[in-house]
Amino acid sequence: MRIVQVQHVYQLTFMPRLFPVNCYLVEENDGLTLIDAGLPYSAKGIEQAAARIGQPIIRIVLTHAHEDHVGALDRLRARYPDAQVFISRRDARLLQGDVSLETDEPDTPIRGSVPKRILTQPDVLLEDGDHVGALLAISAPGHTPGSMAFLDTRTRALIAGDAFQVRGGVAVSGRLKPLFPFPALATWNKASSLESAKKLALFKPSLLAVGHGNMLQHPQSQLERAIEEMGQQCTAQ
Repeated sequence: MRIVQVQHVYQLTFMPRLFPVNCYLVEENDGLTLIDAGLPYSAKGIEQAAARIGQPIIRIVLTHAHEDHVGALDRLRARYPDAQVFISRRDARLLQGDVSLETDEPDTPIRGSVPKRILTQPDVLLEDGDHVGALLAISAPGHTPGSMAFLDTRTRALIAGDAFQVRGGVAVSGRLKPLFPFPALATWNKASSLESAKKLALFKPSLLAVGHGNMLQHPQSQLERAIEEMGQQCTAQ
């Protein structure tokens, strides 16, 4: 596991050279907020990182319900029984293995590895504009119907889940990058991804932190280029 700190954000990367899977610890005055729960074996590394920082994990926030983002959730809930678990109202259904669509959603199949054995029940179902400590919850559907991103209102650091990828090249979720195609292959709806990417870019983040790839400081120009490329792809289809 690799740990990199920028501002209040610690990026924990599992398998950094082969298939990087990131989760994040965000420092708050009252403890740590964990964003995403990695793979099943990630629990020990997350616990060790929290111990190294010297604060307890008091919140577990999920950007979306794919297995590589929720894999260690049950083990972490057992380790931190008082920690509140947050996920969007929409992706709470995915967390329970329900891949059916809602009536107002685009009729494209939900893709990616949806969990089938998660026992943890979320404590809080998030909506767009909710606050979790210093984090602003931003609805960002596309990769999954209920994907969310989280903006640290102190620094404008954006933890965006798989709304963007950095590994293999900066891209909006759904735009295939041959060197790391997996986020695109697991994306539910490309048009929704594009609209969410435009929405997130309006926040002009100081830092972009995503599920796969290194953190980017001052990412605005790269976000805008990725949005333009995705727009061209969607127009051509």
